[in-house]
Amino acid sequence: MNKPTYFSSVLAVISLFAVVASFGQPLPSPTDWERGTGIPLFAGENLDAWYTFIQGRGRDQDPLQVFRVDDGLLHISGEEWGCITTKNPYDNFILKATFRWSGPTYGDRKAKARDSGILIHSQGQDGGYNGIWMHGIEVQIIEGGTGDFIVVGDGSTAFGLSAPVVRKDPGNAMYFAPEGKYERVHGGRINWFGRSPQWSDTLGFRGKEDVERRVGAWNELEIQAWEGQVAVYLNGTLVNFAKEVLPEFGRIQVQSEGASIAFKEIAVYPLSKK
Repeated sequence: MNKPTYFSSVLAVISLFAVVASFGQPLPSPTDWERGTGIPLFAGENLDAWYTFIQGRGRDQDPLQVFRVDDGLLHISGEEWGCITTKNPYDNFILKATFRWSGPTYGDRKAKARDSGILIHSQGQDGGYNGIWMHGIEVQIIEGGTGDFIVVGDGSTAFGLSAPVVRKDPGNAMYFAPEGKYERVHGGRINWFGRSPQWSDTLGFRGKEDVERRVGAWNELEIQAWEGQVAVYLNGTLVNFAKEVLPEFGRIQVQSEGASIAFKEIAVYPLSKK
């Protein structure tokens, strides 16, 4: 039996202090919460903790094996749009995932930036958003934009978040900045702090501040979610933060969105107050 090897969050803690030192505004962290034993949602063997949902096919219908386990890895082809969704909902947790881009791109995204994502706090009907995903809070995985928040909501105030941001051109876009002013959104995107203002939706895009490693290399993504707060770390660097996140709990979804991606492990660590 393959056993998951969970990477350390030491770099994440160091990164948090570095951000505070740089910008002078401390951000909350779950330091007064106790981390429980990891629950291996994917540990190299099967997808027993999940079910599939594919646009136009529905639940547990995956004839093209968009989602498959091979050689200890979860391979998501991207050939069809959809997701795997946890059978159970989660609240107050640390989610750790190790991923890399692993193959071709498809369809109208064939020449565009490799794209995927993890949605947390997902609620409602499967396919409730454009017939593809359950509504939730997305932590984007895309070339040049991994760590962005996207509120995949239903247009109501039931889905939203507040983040400290600064605005940059083009488009007066919002970028996470610990020294910024908190703004609330119920739809749309909060860019991670180093996303290039010249970002373009092109295959292989890289910005000069990118934290994500080059195509083919493994990346470590950590999502800390507790009491309506969410912090996102990529390869040990704090890249985004939000508070007053709604909903505060729900299922977890991993997207298939036109690009091949592989996961080595996905695990949830429950958080409880000390």
